Parts: sequence; structure tokens; C-alpha cells
Amino acid sequence: MRRPVAPLRRTGAAIAGRSRARRLLLVGTALAAAADLVPGVPTPLLVPLGCWLLLGAPWLLWYRYGAAFVSTRDGRALVAVGLALGGDLVTELLLNTVLPPLGDDHPLRRGPLALSAALAVLLLAWALPTPQPDPTPEPARARHRVSGLRRVSGLRRVPGLRPVLLLGTGCLVLSVGGAIRLNNGLGPTMALLALAAMALLFVQLVRGRRRYPEEVLCLGLFLLAAALLLLTSLRGWFITGHDIQREYEVFELAAGADRWQIAAFRDPYNACLSITLLPTAFVRLTGIGGLYVFKAVFPLLFALSAPLVYRSVRNLAQRMVALLSALYFVAFPTFFTDMTFLARQEIAFVLLGAALVVLTDQGRPLRRRRLVFTGLLGGVVLSHYSTTFVVVLVLAIALLTDHGWRLLSRLLARRRGRARPTATGFVTWWIVLVTAVAAMLWTGPLTGTGGQLRSTVSATVQDAVDPAQAQAGSSDTSYSLLGGQAVTPQQRLAQYQADTLQLTAGSRANGDYLSARQVAAYPVRAVAEPDLPLTALGRALQRTGLDVSGANKLVRQWAADLLQLLLLVGLAVCLWAKRRRAFRPARDQVTLSVAMVAVIGLLTVLPQLSVDYGVLRAFQQGLFFFAPFIAAGSLWLFRWARRWALPLSGALAVAFFLDLTGAVPQLIGGYPPQLNLNNAGQYYDIYYVQPQERTAIAWLEQRTADDQGQDVQSEVQTDRYTFSRLQTLIHGRALDDIYPTLIGTDSYVFLGTTTVTKDEATTFYRGDLVTYRYPTALLDATKNEIYSSDGAEIFR
Repeated sequence: MRRPVAPLRRTGAAIAGRSRARRLLLVGTALAAAADLVPGVPTPLLVPLGCWLLLGAPWLLWYRYGAAFVSTRDGRALVAVGLALGGDLVTELLLNTVLPPLGDDHPLRRGPLALSAALAVLLLAWALPTPQPDPTPEPARARHRVSGLRRVSGLRRVPGLRPVLLLGTGCLVLSVGGAIRLNNGLGPTMALLALAAMALLFVQLVRGRRRYPEEVLCLGLFLLAAALLLLTSLRGWFITGHDIQREYEVFELAAGADRWQIAAFRDPYNACLSITLLPTAFVRLTGIGGLYVFKAVFPLLFALSAPLVYRSVRNLAQRMVALLSALYFVAFPTFFTDMTFLARQEIAFVLLGAALVVLTDQGRPLRRRRLVFTGLLGGVVLSHYSTTFVVVLVLAIALLTDHGWRLLSRLLARRRGRARPTATGFVTWWIVLVTAVAAMLWTGPLTGTGGQLRSTVSATVQDAVDPAQAQAGSSDTSYSLLGGQAVTPQQRLAQYQADTLQLTAGSRANGDYLSARQVAAYPVRAVAEPDLPLTALGRALQRTGLDVSGANKLVRQWAADLLQLLLLVGLAVCLWAKRRRAFRPARDQVTLSVAMVAVIGLLTVLPQLSVDYGVLRAFQQGLFFFAPFIAAGSLWLFRWARRWALPLSGALAVAFFLDLTGAVPQLIGGYPPQLNLNNAGQYYDIYYVQPQERTAIAWLEQRTADDQGQDVQSEVQTDRYTFSRLQTLIHGRALDDIYPTLIGTDSYVFLGTTTVTKDEATTFYRGDLVTYRYPTALLDATKNEIYSSDGAEIFR
């Protein structure tokens, strides 16, 4: 029997077409690199050229080859972004390592970066095999085309693309406009409209989930997440946030020297290539300023985490479960309040999300997926130390859980007299070992930044051995069902004062600090964060007898408790219920979720872990693993409503979103202001940079420079968060605390805007922010005021 010729011809034509596309890609990359090397190229032209070299060309190559380890097109596109970012980190690290011994001490200039990016694309094209035709069976592809695309007037139209694009673009415009209006001192109306538009976009995705292609659903989730992140990340005209201040400092260290050197600043932040090499490459090749790489580019990349969660869940569950999982992921407050200030973790989470898409995709060979999964975790190692350590711990616990599960299954099978083969789990010993060894090598001999891990482990072991002597952990543990006792701000302040007095006892006796008697004359009291005033709607509710402020706080606590209950219910239902299961999880999903819950439990009961990493950040990371179980738990909760179960589950998720993002409290008042909606509140006070502070610190820097010229050693003291906001402008000796027990007798004391206008300062102790009334009268009695404005004061 003769073989049919037509399919072979089609296959050959497809391969030839892909080969031509690859040649065009390489030619385009060479032209982009050459154009990037031309001096004086305007920024509007540099942006697409640099993005093509760093992301576009590598993404296309990985997308073409991705069919070998990812079975879906949208999954392949998302994983390709993670692989492109990981490849950039490796390329830039090799360039930074190889060129200096060859005589080039500035390897991170535009020329070497452009050439290395082009060479990396060339090597990748050579190393990856020629893309083969899509292994998805032809009938399935035909069904996909019929269900996903329609021809109208001779043109292809993708169902849902227009409304999703319109709504998503509207969300972005409203978010950017809302942040700019707030930065200009205007109200939150546009920001509130942005949150409402995001909720509407999610409702549109739920309504069209059966008709819209997966790519459209992923696009909608990306636009929703991007708008939510930009609403916070674009606040302020300078770098705004907590960790991002130090991250920007280490970026400037690498960019200013055109070279990354761990010896220049041996700190865990400087060991994160995601905030040193990667942003430097973006700045050099695209012409985008470093400020907006951190405030816009990184949040836009991190917004991919929402569709990554969707795709990793969708691989094994129905669309509604995947959509709910993605919304719970972005609605969790850490996502939009803290993650925009953690650029290194943003990149690490994109790589982690891509790894989980590969893990849950059972349509491709196990060995290939394990290799790609391990490679993506290698990118996590280079991006962020804490994410890596949590992942290693989760993988190890999951592996042990999986072995215990299989052993129990075999014992039960023997007892019942029937042998049943157990499926092979994805996580294996060599994945855990390789990732752990890579993390140890990177933080150990390669960068020498493992001190934080060693101190955390040492303190944790000490707390476990002697719980009676353990100090309290972060108050975030009070949100956990496992317990965790909240410590009042005044108790934290008393502990802090005792610690600082003990720490400085010897130097205080030598006269280096104000005397204990001087400090005791001006006692310090913690102050509560004020609530927003009640709106007309809030006052109407108050008149009905409802305590609006108490209700807001109770709803937040209930939200935290309900998420954890839904997780436990979802795990129980998916494991033991025979009917009405929202999805059938793979064993790896269960073991990884159990392992993540165990890690969160450890963070809750071991104080030092909660201080050094934080329960809320761990829960955000955990949502990558157990978000589908929360979604399944919510569907089970409304099972009694029959055909209304899905709408009610969606409505609950939208209610979570609107309340946790601050829309509901903003509309009624009676809750502390949030940075994404107000020019007030704790985050605004401690993270928002004011121009008066920059002017004052510039004046002080000149004065301290004059002191050094006269051989006078000068030290500047300011509170932790004023220092954090201005640390890139402070070049001399500085101490980031002005707590009364730490005031030096000869130091300059710099008071920022919050202290000048509100007589308040904030410190960070044992994982908690503590705001207290600052005793400026102590400075008036012991020092001279040498500078004063409406936003800054300086004493000497």
C-alpha cells in the first residue's frame, strides 16, 4: 500500500516555512543589534530595538520550540517569556564575567550588551532543533479553529477580543490616569473607576469563558493585573516603596560602573541579578530610564503571573476554576500593595509561574518538562534568594509527602488484595538537589551573601529549642488560622526601647548618645493609624446602627479566615468527595499545596521566620500552588444553589476583589487610607518621596562635604523610612533611626515630612511597622535647629 503523499508535502512545507521564519528572525536580530550600536538613536526607536533583542527574538525561538514541552499555545507563549528572561540573566552574567579578564572593565555598556544579546539569539537558534509541526492531532486543531475563530466579511475575528481589549485598555488608561491625578494632589475618583472597570472586565471574562479562546482569557487577565499593579507602582514621581529603594540603589551601583561586582556591596540585594544586570540591560538597550524600568516595565512583566496562574490551573481544571484562581491571586492585598515594591521577587514569580505551567502540563513527555522546570528554577535562584529558599523547602516537603502517599497506597492495596501501580510524580530527588545546590553555591562561594540565611536558621533553631526565650514574631501571623498572637504597637515599642538601650549601653556611658535620663524625660507613645472619614454612604450606614469602622476591620479579618477555610475545604473535597468535584487535581498539585501550607504553618509558629520573610508574602507565593483549591472550595460552598453556583462563586470573588483592593472602604470610609487610592495613610507617610526632603538632603550633603574638607567626621541620622526614601542621595555616614535612645550627641538629625507635619515617626521591629509620636522637644532641648522648611528640619 502506497503512503499518502499530501500530508508529507504539507509537513515538508511547514518545516521549510519555519526555517525561512528562523532565518528572517536572525537577520532582524542582526539589524536590530547594528541599529542599537549607532550613536544618537532616539529613544522611541531604541525601545522596540532593545525589546526585540532582550525579549522579542528569544521569545519567538522559545515559542517555536516550546511545543516540545508545552501542549497549549497560550501556555507556550507564557512559558517562553520566562525562558527569555532566564536567558537574559544568564547572558548578562556571562558577559559581565568574561569581558573584565579580557581587558574590558565596562561590560554593561550598550555595545557589548547589544552584541551579546544578538549572539545569544544566534546560539539559541543553533542549539534548539528546527521546530516540528504542532504535535496536536489535526482533528483537534480543526476543532480549535472552528470554535476559536470565525470568518466575518472575509476577515478572521476572535470571539471576545474586541470587548476584552476595550475593557482592558480602559482599565490601563484609568489606572495610569488615577495614579497621575493622585500624584498631582487630586482625588481618587479615576482610581476608583479603574477598580470598577477591572471588576467589570473579570465579569466579562466569566460570561464569555465558554466562547472565548484561551488566549483571549489570558489577555484579559494580564490587562486586569497590569492595571491593578500600575495603580500602585506609578504612585509618586520618584521611586516609591520599601524594598524597591534598596533595589534601585544596587541597580544604580551596577549601572553607574557599567559592571556588576558583588564585592562592591556584599549584600543579598546585590546578589539578585533581576535588579542589577536585568534592569541595566533594559536601560542601555531600550533607552528607558531606570526609574520607569522599576515603576512600569517590571510591573508589566509581573502582570503575566495572573495568566500564568490561570494556565497552570487550566491544564487540569475547568475554565471557571482557573479564572477564580487567577482573581484570588491578584485580589490578595500583597499582590498590589507590596509586590510592586519587590522588583526582584516580581521577576522570580514570573519564572516560578512559568515553571508551574510546565509542571501541570501532562500532555508532553515527563523528562523534557522536568528539565525545563529545573532550568526555570535556576532563573529563580539568580533572581531572588527568599523565593528560592521557600521553593526548595516546598519541593522537599512535597517529595516526602509524595513518597509517603505512594507507600500508603501500596499498603492499602496489599491489604485489599489487589496491587495497583502508582503513578510517577513530577517532583523527583534530583530536581530538589539541583535547585538546593544551585542556591547554596550562589549565596555561598559565588556571592558570599548567605549570612542572612544562616542567621535566620540559627535564630529559628534557637526559638524551636527554647520557645520560652523566643521573641514575638510578626503580627501578620494573627491572620492565620494556626494562631499567632498579635502584639500591640506599644508592647513592640517597649521591646524596641529595651533592645536599643541594651545595645548602646557601653557607648552611652562614653557620651556617644544622649543620656538615659534625658531620653526618659520625653516618653514615647505609639499612635494608631487614623481611618478615612465616613462618606455620605458611610454616615447613612452608621445611622442604621452599624459600626462602619469595626465592620471594615471585621470584613478584612473574615476575608483572611475565609480564604484559609476555602483552601482546607477545597483540599478535602478534591481528595475525598466522589461527586460534585470542581476538578480532579494531579497528585503533584496536592503534594505541593500541602507542602506550601506546611511552610506557612512554620512561618506562623516560628517567630524568626515570620520576621525575615512574612506570612503574607508566603501566602501570595502559596497561591501559585493552592489557588485552585480555594476556587474549588468556593464552588463547593455554593453547591446548594445548583445552576446559580457558578455565578455566586464569581460574585464572591468579585466582592473579595472590590473590598481587598480598597474600593469598598474608600466608598464608605472608616478604614485606614490605602496608597493606591489616597495621598494619606501609613504607606503614603513612609514611602512617598516629597520634594522638600530632596532639597533639604541636598543642602545637608553639601554641609557634610564641607565638614569632611575640614577633617570633621559627620554622621547623619534620620528615621528608617526617610532614609529609605532618600538613600540614593545620601553618600556620607548615615544611621537610619532617630529613636530617642539612638540619638547621637554629635550627629545631624534629619526630620522628614511626616515628622515635621504630624510629629510622627515609624520604625520596623520584629516584622511590624510601629508608628509613634516623636518627641521633637527632646531635640529642641539637646540640639540646635540649623535648617527648617515646611517639609524638613535638620538639627545639630
